[in-house]
Amino acid sequence: MVRLRAPRHPVDPRARAWWTARALLTVSGPAALAAATLLTLCFLFFPGAASWLVPLVTAVLVAPAVAYAVVMPARRCRTHGWELGESALYAVSGWYGRRRRIVPLDRVESVALRRGPLLRRYGLAVVVVGMGPDAEAVRITGVSEPEARRLRAGIEGAVAASAAETAASRTEGGRGAGILAVGRAGWLRYAPLTFWVWGGVLVAGGTTWRVLNAFGVKPWRIGIVRRLWAGYGAGAPWLAALLGLAAVTLLGVAGALAVHAATWWRYRLERTPSGGLDVRRGLFATSVVSIDADRLCGVALREPLLLRAGGGASVRAVAGGLGDRERNRKRSVALPPAPRAEALRVCAEVLGTDGVLEAGALRPAPRVALRRRLVWALGWGVLPVALVLVALGWLLELPVLLWCAAGWVAVASPMVCALARDAYRALGYAVRGRHLVVRSGTFGRETVALERSSVQGWTFTDTPFASRADVVTVTAIVAAGEGGYRIRDMSATEAVQFAEYAAPGIVREFLIQTSA
Repeated sequence: MVRLRAPRHPVDPRARAWWTARALLTVSGPAALAAATLLTLCFLFFPGAASWLVPLVTAVLVAPAVAYAVVMPARRCRTHGWELGESALYAVSGWYGRRRRIVPLDRVESVALRRGPLLRRYGLAVVVVGMGPDAEAVRITGVSEPEARRLRAGIEGAVAASAAETAASRTEGGRGAGILAVGRAGWLRYAPLTFWVWGGVLVAGGTTWRVLNAFGVKPWRIGIVRRLWAGYGAGAPWLAALLGLAAVTLLGVAGALAVHAATWWRYRLERTPSGGLDVRRGLFATSVVSIDADRLCGVALREPLLLRAGGGASVRAVAGGLGDRERNRKRSVALPPAPRAEALRVCAEVLGTDGVLEAGALRPAPRVALRRRLVWALGWGVLPVALVLVALGWLLELPVLLWCAAGWVAVASPMVCALARDAYRALGYAVRGRHLVVRSGTFGRETVALERSSVQGWTFTDTPFASRADVVTVTAIVAAGEGGYRIRDMSATEAVQFAEYAAPGIVREFLIQTSA
């Protein structure tokens, strides 16, 4: 079996004292101060509450604060490490979970040292390795200042040598200029297939309510509101609720159609002569978003739950140079909600290869991933509400709340289990030609196809629970889109080999062969 070995350089021994001091200043100290304040007020003004407040404060504030100050520094000292290889930088971090990150030196754009007052007190520094504005920087902490300076010099020297030897280039052969897609009026039917149909109306209603209050107008005193309440609300509250829901839905649908028409009317997707993309859209004013060919790393086929149920999908370009993360999400849309077949065709046109995102044999996640999602769904989606209802029923002596808890469990459990199974079935990954394909999500399902040559590094993330299940989350780092795309719950025995196969050479020098 092939796996990643530990990096050769651990952190400086003084890092443990630095992490302890930081824990006392940021988490444990404030928690202990809050506990002392509560207990002091209790003994001064409410001595009768000490019998239950002292154990509660100890369990909620004191014990976690002490555990964090003791466990976190020790775990970080055992986990953190780094190594500067011949062609890549390898860094490990984390304390509860572990992140192992490997980035090629030819993708590094900047190296900087960070030394705050607390770091200077312990003679330490943080090395920050940047890979451009669209990718998350690598932070190597717990390094002594002399070692940090040597590491920075080594990275800068390796980057300069790599830049002198190789020049990164990408070709876009066979992609001629032309129109790839044109909007159609029939696509308007997909505009309401979003949860914002209701959320947008509630936001607009809340804003209107605040504006009226600011002018001294009480909305519930308006004549039409009072007449509607007198006619329906007072005598038939359930009918009023249904009518209100219907009104909100109709307003939301009308608003979604209007916004979609204003935003995407006269939509056109074009391939430029240089191989990039131009997205033109707008009813009242034409907006043009240009995506350079050198910044285009792939596409993302997005299928949110309601849109997927209606047979639609949208497409985003995985590209850099479009602004920060939020602006990138808005400007990278290459196709608005449209029929799924049209979305697949546009993806094929953008990628220059047919069949990359077609329904096919993506490698599924191991079976244990289903168990993890079922446990998470029941533990966080069903159990907390049931426990609250049971506790209230017991404290208030209201048996009806116990029946409500039982009803909640009976109704919610099948629903969340169905969603968990759908989330498991969505997991998949594959290498298809020159593209890495990753799929995940149930409420917001997304299938991403990345150019394998655009992968700038790998991050392997696990937690104690994931380690027991023998799975790991692998993130392909790219200087575009979200900055990284996760392959969730991949088998730990296959993760490293798959990363080496998908983007050869990045992790190779940090691998070791072990017995199964």
